Amino acid sequence: MKKELPIALSNKHIHLSKEHIEVLFGKGHELTKKKDLSQPGQFACEETVDVVGPKGTLKRVRVLGPERSKTQIEISLADGFALGVVPPVRDSGDLDGSPGAKIIGPKGEAEIEEGVIAAARHIHMHTEDAKEFGVSDKDRVKVQVGGFRGLIFDNVLVRVSPKYALEMHVDMDEGNAAAVKNCDLVQLIK
Repeated sequence: MKKELPIALSNKHIHLSKEHIEVLFGKGHELTKKKDLSQPGQFACEETVDVVGPKGTLKRVRVLGPERSKTQIEISLADGFALGVVPPVRDSGDLDGSPGAKIIGPKGEAEIEEGVIAAARHIHMHTEDAKEFGVSDKDRVKVQVGGFRGLIFDNVLVRVSPKYALEMHVDMDEGNAAAVKNCDLVQLIK
């Protein structure tokens, strides 16, 4: 049996803490949902910010909700060149020692000392999917992409929760290299 799952490309985005939401958008501001994302409870917001690094600026970076305990900016390695930083490839939330940046919103600016990462490729799996695929939370697996630019993604983190929907996430650089688009099916080969 083929163990197929959908893939999704993750463009540059930012997760904001309550403190930074208020600094950037005003006291008492609540994030405005633009559209739901594939993962339950996650959404793209109407709000955008500019992210400024030592070399350049990324304009209109989409805010994703809901708010987080820490502000985290997820970019590709190519975006890092534009900003003038080298984002470490990390699991979401692993921000220690990562570069910082200035964030500019319509009502204010915030300087973060760390928080810029290139998110490691990963698979969200519901607990039932994990049983079917024979994997556990925090396993590392291989995923094969077919097609004329087929390749094998190695070292893919599996994240298991009853709150997740089955989907692999890669950044735009990786998705473009493999010539995949959202909802294409890829195969877990362990």
